[in-house]
Amino acid sequence: MHQALLYWDGIASLVPWDREVYEEAISEELKRLKERGLYHPIALGTRYRQPLDDLPHSEVLSRALRGLAARPPSSQAFVMDAFLFDLKLPSFLEGEITRLGLGRRLENLESRRGAGLAVSRDVRLLVLGTLANEVALATDTRAYTPYTDQRSAHETLLRSMAPGFGVAAWRVELGRLLPMPAPGTPTSEVLAFREKYATERERLMNATQTMLCDLRREWEHPADVLERMRMGLKQAREDYQAATRASRMAWVQRSISVTVGVATAAAGALVVPDLAWAAGIAGSIGFNIATREICPLFRARNEHPFSYLHQVDRELA
Repeated sequence: MHQALLYWDGIASLVPWDREVYEEAISEELKRLKERGLYHPIALGTRYRQPLDDLPHSEVLSRALRGLAARPPSSQAFVMDAFLFDLKLPSFLEGEITRLGLGRRLENLESRRGAGLAVSRDVRLLVLGTLANEVALATDTRAYTPYTDQRSAHETLLRSMAPGFGVAAWRVELGRLLPMPAPGTPTSEVLAFREKYATERERLMNATQTMLCDLRREWEHPADVLERMRMGLKQAREDYQAATRASRMAWVQRSISVTVGVATAAAGALVVPDLAWAAGIAGSIGFNIATREICPLFRARNEHPFSYLHQVDRELA
C-alpha cells in the first residue's frame, strides 16, 4: 500500500457490494485514505455478473480452474484455507467453482450477510486476479493498472496459453528506481513525504511511464528509447533519492517488475531485439530489462499495456 501511495495517484481494490459487509471488511486505514480521495473501493455490481463466456478472459479463467481441478486431491488446490465473499463474487463463478469441487458453500447462520465460498488460496488469487484485470481493461471513469504482490495471480493472466500463441512483451525491473519505506513506517509519514516531495515524486513517475510507453511502441529499438530517456531518468532518480535522504525515513528496495505489452503494430513479431546495449543503458540508470511472451489482449481500454508485480518479500541487494 505504501509503495502504491508513493508512485500512483491513488489505489483501489475490489470490495463486496453490500454496504454492511463492506463496512466490516475494509480496514480503518483504507477508510481514512478514502476520505482523503486516495482509495477507491470498486463494487462489481451487475456489470460483471454476466455469463462466464462473456468475459474476455473467460477461456483463460476456465482453463486455469479446470487445471486446478485436475490436480491430485491431495494438492494445495483442494486445501480450502481461504474465503470469497459471495457479495464480491459474480454468481456464475460460484457455480463453476463448486461444480469443479474447488469450493464449498458457507452460510452465515445469523443472516445472509457475509456468506460465501471456502476455497483454496490458489482459487482465490485466480478469481480475484481475473476480475481485477477485467476492471482495469473496461472501466471508463478512471484509468486503472493491475498491481499485485501475488506472483501466481500475476502470471496466470499474463502467460501464454500454448506455445506460439503468445505475443511479445517487455519485463522491466524497477525496484532500484522506486524505493519504498521500510516495513513499520507509519502511513502518516508516507503521506507527509508524498505531499512534501510531490514534485520530485511526480517527475520520476512521469519519466518512468514515458519510458514504458515508448518501449511499447518501439519494440525493435529499445536502446534508442533508453538513450533518449537516459538523462531525464537519471536526473529524476537523483532528485528523488535526494528527497528520500532528506526525509530521514528508512528506505528499502523491493522487487517491482512491470510487464509491458507491445503495441498492436508489433504484436505479430516475436523476434527478440538485441538487448546488449539496451541492458547497459538500463543498468546505468538503475533498472533491468528483459523480454517475455504473454497471452494477447482480447479487449482493452485504449489497449492498456501495463501490469505490475510487487514482490514484498524479495529484497534487492
